[in-house]
Amino acid sequence: MWFTIALVGYFLLAIVFVLDKFILTESISRPIVYTFYSTIFMLAALFAWPLGVLPLLVVDWIWAVVSGVSFGLALWSMYVAVQKSEASHVDPFIGAVITLSTYAAASLFLRESLTELQLTGVAVLSAASLLLSWEKRRGSSGVHSGYLWALLAGGLFAVSHVSAKYLYDLYPFLTGFVWTRAATGLVGLGLLFSPSVRQTFGKKTTRDREKPAVLKGRGHYRAALVAGDKALGVIAVVLIQYATAAGSVTLVNALGGVQYAFLFGIILTLTKFRPGWFFEYVTRRELALQTAAIFLIIIGSAFFVL
Repeated sequence: MWFTIALVGYFLLAIVFVLDKFILTESISRPIVYTFYSTIFMLAALFAWPLGVLPLLVVDWIWAVVSGVSFGLALWSMYVAVQKSEASHVDPFIGAVITLSTYAAASLFLRESLTELQLTGVAVLSAASLLLSWEKRRGSSGVHSGYLWALLAGGLFAVSHVSAKYLYDLYPFLTGFVWTRAATGLVGLGLLFSPSVRQTFGKKTTRDREKPAVLKGRGHYRAALVAGDKALGVIAVVLIQYATAAGSVTLVNALGGVQYAFLFGIILTLTKFRPGWFFEYVTRRELALQTAAIFLIIIGSAFFVL
């Protein structure tokens, strides 16, 4: 069951990633501001307290905070990487880092072991993710500063996932989920000290009034877009975290490669039929590499259900 739940979660995450790129390009230009709105609402997880959320032992509070805060900082790093790169490339690179880092950390700290077939699947999906991350940009190619932010994001996500899995093994799912997500909200509270974040509560600036035509004069549209994106993101996170609690943290994160196949398909479709909404520059070589990577993703995923 965890396999199917993870697949649905990653499909929703692919949609969220495309929306994140669009919002960061057209609406909210500062990743720190977008991180604030992505994390502050995580405090709402505390409303689930009456549903049977248990208190944690003293040392486990530390792991809940580590998981939540590292998740929030990972989002910040990822948004910077997305703004500096193209979504169909930087997201797979983050995924490859998450998969490899999670496997190393889970093996070391959780004593998690995989079968030979599962290890093969992890290796194949990691290779596919790296293939998908190869990027040709106008005037340059290969690695650029966006990938350094992506590397940091992948490492932080791995820390968050492994520490959350530690709590899921000790407590009911709802307890671990509520305390780790609420801890993510602490990042949002901390970002209130940023002038860039506080300015969003003031009057509109000249820059705000000079938004692109697609968003100009349509504040309600921007708000609905961000709200819808965050709602999908919450559902996706719940599904993936539940799959992590029910299965292997390494395998669930390795399945992130499927997300990039979904992402690639969505981006190609929008680029071809709705370039005014979303466009990415894709060379023939990239298309061939990414098609090969998708086949590897299908093969790698199969190793988890054999």
